[in-house]
Amino acid sequence: MNDRNTRDAAAAASAECGCAPSPTESRALSKAGISRRGALGLGVLSVVALSAFGVSSGVSAAYAASYPSWDDVQKAKQNEAAAAAEVTRIEGLIQALTQKVAETQAAAQVASDEFYVAQQAYFAAIAEADSLQAKADEQAAVADESARKAGQVAAQLYRNGGDDTSLELFFAGSADNADQLLARLGTMDKLLEYNQSVYDDAVAARNSAQSLSDQAVVARNERDRLQQVAEEKMQAAQAAADAAQAALDEQSTNLATMQAQLAALKDTTATTVAQYQVGVEIEKQKQREREAAEAAANAGGNSGGGGTAGSGGWVRPHGGDRSSGYGPRSQQCNSRGCSSSWHYGIDLANGCGAAIYAAYGGTVEYAAPNGGYGNYVRIQHGGGVATGYAHIKLQGFAVRRGQWVDAGQVIAYAGNTGGSFGCHLHFEVYINGRYTNPADFMADRGISI
Repeated sequence: MNDRNTRDAAAAASAECGCAPSPTESRALSKAGISRRGALGLGVLSVVALSAFGVSSGVSAAYAASYPSWDDVQKAKQNEAAAAAEVTRIEGLIQALTQKVAETQAAAQVASDEFYVAQQAYFAAIAEADSLQAKADEQAAVADESARKAGQVAAQLYRNGGDDTSLELFFAGSADNADQLLARLGTMDKLLEYNQSVYDDAVAARNSAQSLSDQAVVARNERDRLQQVAEEKMQAAQAAADAAQAALDEQSTNLATMQAQLAALKDTTATTVAQYQVGVEIEKQKQREREAAEAAANAGGNSGGGGTAGSGGWVRPHGGDRSSGYGPRSQQCNSRGCSSSWHYGIDLANGCGAAIYAAYGGTVEYAAPNGGYGNYVRIQHGGGVATGYAHIKLQGFAVRRGQWVDAGQVIAYAGNTGGSFGCHLHFEVYINGRYTNPADFMADRGISI
């Protein structure tokens, strides 16, 4: 009984903290015979998540591996059998690590493409719902106008019917008066016919407006569903990108060392292990210097107006001129695909590697590849307002998911990734998830783009 109470209390605590396994995780872990606590230690949950993208768990050994130290290598060199075993071990680790990088990168690409497709489907659904509602409003206006005309005709008929024309017919004694009455009666008949036509138009327009309104409701429901799908795909794409980056970081940290250790184990000359170790450190230092030089070159570029402040704390997100505006456009195609027929943002071209700035302070909710947008950052600013930055260069992120950024802070560098036709920033603004014209939005805040 005490065990049951303990389990119930643990389940309640897990649910409260949000750390309880999902049904998918529970099934995967139960099959493996591993508890969640043990899984957290082994990184199994990452494997479960990645398996949704086709990444096998057979090469996860690199993540759980205990990498050989230089002391291990030095000891192994003193015995031929030990050296051979250590060579086999290191070669296996290198192979597993390389395969893990390839698989996680492939999974990240799949997730990125799925996010892009879902996001574009959501954007298209916004346009469809808006179009149907606009048509419904137009037909409602036609119905209202037709009803107004019918009312005017009815009022005129009432006024005509109020004349004592029948008395004129009996007492006038004049053919002229009879002719006039018949003419007036004929006019009333025409008015009756016209009023019926106006009435029919009003009814038809009202029915059409109702039908279109019903379709618009369905379209809005589909739009909201697709928005949820896009958000879920975004989260999955970020998780896959994080896993791929973790694998790449692990490879960068350990591959050169293991390759040098492997060479040391196979070397039968008098070259010492210490010499190999020094060589690895020298190469790592050169790499750090190259990265620092590249970062300095990027940071020192001409902003060309990028980061210029407007009103209310907003800034221009990039320098250069506008190379493409918001709205409908003709499609362009290259080997990587075709552009959309509707441009959801503004393109600013300031050259490859030019700095991209946060248009306003906020939290980075996405920083990873996004299909045709290439490398992409989305920032939530609060109040339902968010901004998106696309076609960032490879290794061009200067921020990560969950990070707070200030207005004007460098968040990335312009590139040519995704469905791009040259280095530029594709800048979007969202209000409650809906795209809007960035030029108008920024102009209201004193910034011209």
